[in-house]
Amino acid sequence: MRAWSSPEIPTLPIQGPPVTLHNTATGGPVTTRPDGAARLYVCGITPYDATHLGHAATYLGFDLLNRAWRNAGHEVSYVQNVTDVDDPLLERAEKVKVDWVELAERETELFRQDMTALRVIAPAHYIGAVESIPLVIRLIERLQAAGAVYRVEDDLYMSVTADPAFGEESGLSREEMLRIFPERGGDPDRPGKKDPLDCVVWRGERPGEPAWPSPFGPGRPGWHIECTAIALEHLGAAFDVQGGGSDLVFPHHEMCAGHAQVADPAHRFAQVYAHAGMVAYDGEKMSKSRGNLVFVSALRNSDVDPMAIRLALLRHHYRSDWEWTDAELWNAVDTLADWRRALALGAGAPAEPVVREVLAACADDLDAPRALAAVDAWVRATLGTDGLADTSDPDAAHTVYTALDAALGLAL
Repeated sequence: MRAWSSPEIPTLPIQGPPVTLHNTATGGPVTTRPDGAARLYVCGITPYDATHLGHAATYLGFDLLNRAWRNAGHEVSYVQNVTDVDDPLLERAEKVKVDWVELAERETELFRQDMTALRVIAPAHYIGAVESIPLVIRLIERLQAAGAVYRVEDDLYMSVTADPAFGEESGLSREEMLRIFPERGGDPDRPGKKDPLDCVVWRGERPGEPAWPSPFGPGRPGWHIECTAIALEHLGAAFDVQGGGSDLVFPHHEMCAGHAQVADPAHRFAQVYAHAGMVAYDGEKMSKSRGNLVFVSALRNSDVDPMAIRLALLRHHYRSDWEWTDAELWNAVDTLADWRRALALGAGAPAEPVVREVLAACADDLDAPRALAAVDAWVRATLGTDGLADTSDPDAAHTVYTALDAALGLAL
């Protein structure tokens, strides 16, 4: 599957510091130390509706990580999936009377357009669930060889107890897992399962649903094993960061880790698990089931500058939960107007301290609000809104413009 076109990323004269992230698995910060190219996997969309701002906030958060690594001197190997066959997609296609393949292709293309407009660096490997089926089959066979897979009617499940480290990624108690599991696609009450938390790795064919041949009978992959197989194929074991929204901590990322660690007990699935917060609207988490969505494409089609959308999202730390309002967007529009006035002057307040602070902030758990505050201070000094204007650096505008682009993805 093709990704979108990546923006040109300028090179800064100053190298950024090593990147530190909050690791969900340990509950504290860890400095990433890539051995060779930094390896990043971020869970992608299930394309049954358009990209909403909650999605966009997550992908912008990990775009900051991609940029921070690059500014620290690392190459980046970035992988993202598309769950282009799954229950929500099939249910939506049936409801709106559209072929599920057509629906998936249409919404994936809209996602590409949104990511292009928001200047998100594209993954090197953008892999759909359908094209990953051979990888999934091979991984299930490895799990079978480890004695971790069993059959319930036409479906295959993996025993979570086969992974001694099960639970270490999320840090949840068994009681918490049992409460969350059915809310996020799990089937704890299904008869025949060995453990309520066991998850399906191969879903046998159902009437009217798509299916593919396999040694286990016709069917399709489970959700969790899809990401595991793609990540292991393109990044290998113990890659640097597994990323996604905080709603993926359990069961998705926990199950992904379990699959990988049963298949290869000598290695962890990922070294760091990083998670973005949830964006609310009208008092509730933004979600398709609630219908309280603000779509990136709708904002773009109403002539909103995509950089204002990006700035509004970056004003919130990627790990924070927050609520979108229209005021967020219009404040960002006004801010960009001030920044562009300052950049148009050419000369400005000294730029090097600003660049160093922006790079340091982004390397410190992707602290975009801190980086933006440094730029705001530079703009005020350059325009003289806090007193006398400071235009002592003749190349300041070019330097700041380059840093905004390279570190924050804001092209002004």
